[in-house]
Amino acid sequence: MKFNFDEIIERRNTNSVKYSMEAFGKQPELIPLWVADMDFKTAPCIIDAVQKRNDHGIFGYSVADDKYKETLSRWFATRHDWNIENDWLVLAPGVVTAIYTAVRAFTNPGEAVIINQPVYGPFVSSVEQSGRKLVVCELTYDNGIYTIDYNDFEEKVKQENVKMFILCNPHNPVGRVWTEEELDNLGKICVKHGVLVVSDEIHQDFIYDGHKHFVFANINPDFADITITCTAPTKTFNIAGLSISNIFIANKELRETFTREYSKAGLSPIGIMGITACQAAYSDGSDWLDQLKKYLAGNIAYIDSFLKDRIPSVKCVDTEGTFLVWLDFKELGLSDDKLDELISNKARLWLNIGVSFGAGGSGFMRLNAGCTRSTLEIAMERLETAILR
Repeated sequence: MKFNFDEIIERRNTNSVKYSMEAFGKQPELIPLWVADMDFKTAPCIIDAVQKRNDHGIFGYSVADDKYKETLSRWFATRHDWNIENDWLVLAPGVVTAIYTAVRAFTNPGEAVIINQPVYGPFVSSVEQSGRKLVVCELTYDNGIYTIDYNDFEEKVKQENVKMFILCNPHNPVGRVWTEEELDNLGKICVKHGVLVVSDEIHQDFIYDGHKHFVFANINPDFADITITCTAPTKTFNIAGLSISNIFIANKELRETFTREYSKAGLSPIGIMGITACQAAYSDGSDWLDQLKKYLAGNIAYIDSFLKDRIPSVKCVDTEGTFLVWLDFKELGLSDDKLDELISNKARLWLNIGVSFGAGGSGFMRLNAGCTRSTLEIAMERLETAILR
């Protein structure tokens, strides 16, 4: 490989959330494989662009120009077969900020918002902290595969008079890359019942062989008219600390409503380093990303093989997308508290406990595979020792 993803970089004492054991009451010897933050240096093209901008020495208020928008257009057309228009774009510090903004902008207190659990935690907090009603359509888990119960979804939409659906595409934490048919089924239900869709597509660049990411809003013009599409280069290029996301809203009325609500929060404009990094990533980062995906696919295959060969009581749910691995510990017969104790105290690993993603995550753990293979090897051996010895 042209890029060295085996390099171990010391991240302790660098203000890294992922490695802030003491701040979270964790023992220092734990291997942190939790929050979706990779241990790899970002693409050299990004480092070079940020350093060049740093040399300029002025860091004033910034704006995304036409060149930035053209770069985004090329990226999404090339990578995702999606032709965006410049005026669809709204910049935000992050996808979570955009989700919170959308919930406040398009629903009223007490109105219902539906999600598919187990799912990324801020989906829940964005609804509950905004005083809206949370409605859950649990994903169906059968024979190691997650699917959507469309009948249950539609019934709850009707019964609860749901106003908004927050879609996770690809899905965090279960690793599904929804097919065009699956998304089409969801979209038709939403159009039929007047449900707006906030589509979190932040993991869209991590799709593995045999699967394809479909931008929800791109499947049908009717879907584009009801959708707020949330994207960012931050997961893809490991630059979350630079706070940049690109939100696309084709419907002018929705876009203006979203922008008004965003303005009410009093947030500062996006920083120049985020803009610089995103433009460099989408201009020159393709080779780095392609090699990263191969490395991550190897890591995920290693986990799956290790479990099948040496800890068959733990199952690796098929990871179609993202760099987050969903592990099924149900055969161990442990309560969630006991499972957390096993992972933390005996295996000395820091993973995300499954129930933090909803009741359907009971008996599961989420593992971040965005680390060096050598780190992963130590982690899996620790897990084996904790369970079998």
